[in-house]
Amino acid sequence: MDKTEQLLADLTNAHGVPGFEEEIAEVMVNHLEAADEITYDKLGSIIARKRGSSDTPRVMIAGHLDEIGFMVKEITDQGYIKFLPLGGWWGHVALAQRVIIKTSKGDILGVIGSKPPHVLKEDERKKVLDLNDMYIDVGVTEKTNVKRLGIRPGDPIVPDTKFTRMHDPKVYLNKAFDNRIGVAAAVAVVNKLKNIRHPNTVFGVGTVQEEVGLRGAGTAAYAVNPDVAFVADVSLAADGPGSEKSQKAKLGSGPSITVYDAGMIPNRRLRDLVIETAEKQKIPYHLTALGRGRTDGGMIHISRVGVPCIYMGVATRYIHSHTSIIHRNDFDNLVKLLIAVIKKLDGKTVRSLSKR
Repeated sequence: MDKTEQLLADLTNAHGVPGFEEEIAEVMVNHLEAADEITYDKLGSIIARKRGSSDTPRVMIAGHLDEIGFMVKEITDQGYIKFLPLGGWWGHVALAQRVIIKTSKGDILGVIGSKPPHVLKEDERKKVLDLNDMYIDVGVTEKTNVKRLGIRPGDPIVPDTKFTRMHDPKVYLNKAFDNRIGVAAAVAVVNKLKNIRHPNTVFGVGTVQEEVGLRGAGTAAYAVNPDVAFVADVSLAADGPGSEKSQKAKLGSGPSITVYDAGMIPNRRLRDLVIETAEKQKIPYHLTALGRGRTDGGMIHISRVGVPCIYMGVATRYIHSHTSIIHRNDFDNLVKLLIAVIKKLDGKTVRSLSKR
């Protein structure tokens, strides 16, 4: 593995559902080699500062630390685990998947139980099973005492998947690319700026609890008080069967520049600057829109008196599941584009983004 692949592997293999981001936060901090200062807000978001030739403008790059997962709700008399979703899940995706319950006594392996097709009734075959009707089996037998395993309500539950190179060695599969890809971008930009002159101060931020309401983005943006902000996150790949042929969001097509998401209309001058920079630097890109779903930009762009903000991403297949797929080139080009734009963000340019 090269340095970038190791970064992506370490971040996606780490566990960290909303409200339980300590493990992934430690991984992020360990990879931040060039930060001048690392601080935390009171929700737990990480703020890594990299000074340039000027203290201002203050440029924020945010990726959220948390991944979708579950939480133990209760334990049945038979020893099965009922659970709550942390983030958006579709029932079909969760069934029969391996999970890890994080307890005070250590990790416990389980599987989300599912009926064999042989015993399904006809009406059951036609509907998506509700998460409330699912359970986790930790290997229950008549002699099992689940309480001795240390499992209790409130314990976090994470998908059990590991970083894997696919047949094409530049195509990666794992859980949690949403949004360790954004965390990795923030880390990579901060580290690469060590040897690059930039007329501003950059803050690489790992936010918490995005999947349950963009919570860490609000507190982190208040703490950083940025003059301009970039949200790095996954975008929806549209290159699989059933996708619209007109969509350009394909693996290997370069970073996504988003013109709309359900929580933010990006600053149009910043959007145009990003597009112009990509074209001048001959960095491949595509434009996309997220009609449903929000990103951390939804909180960041309305922080204090408002922040020019844009959401840029990496096309990802099968987000909000145990297994997502990305292309390495898209990540590399996202980092390259972010750095190219940051190098242009002096005081005059940033003031022009909000000029009326």
